[in-house]
Amino acid sequence: MQKITTFLTYNNQAEEAVNFYVSIFRNSKITGMNRYGEGGAVMSATFVLEGQEFVALNGGPSFSFAQGFSLFVNCETQAEVDELWEKLTAGGGEPGPCGWLKDKFGVSWQITPTALGQLLRDKDPQKAQNVMQAMLKMSKIDIEGLRRAYEQA
Repeated sequence: MQKITTFLTYNNQAEEAVNFYVSIFRNSKITGMNRYGEGGAVMSATFVLEGQEFVALNGGPSFSFAQGFSLFVNCETQAEVDELWEKLTAGGGEPGPCGWLKDKFGVSWQITPTALGQLLRDKDPQKAQNVMQAMLKMSKIDIEGLRRAYEQA
């Protein structure tokens, strides 16, 4: 078990959320499910997304997710950005600015292409600034749009 594990607390949707997330990420699995009694509702679940362990708990209506916490997903290609964006906003999720979105459970995600960080770290401050300005106008990040902004300097 990893030393630090992300713990997500839901009202009563932990099982639905875990199944949803595991269906989206390729290298993922449910590793445990604890129920209230034989065949009862899920109390907690453990799962792995792309090698990262998580715990989900049904904690009741006093728990909700805050925008200050997000799960950052590093994407290698535009196809991966597009796929994750579509799947995570499905069923009631909400797109946000600059690669952020909320899924249908209220969890915030940053769907971020590797290219964004590479372009923002360029030694030419004007190129990096152009990329930043382009990104600030985007909802879902468009790698080609970032590259066009980069080349304008």
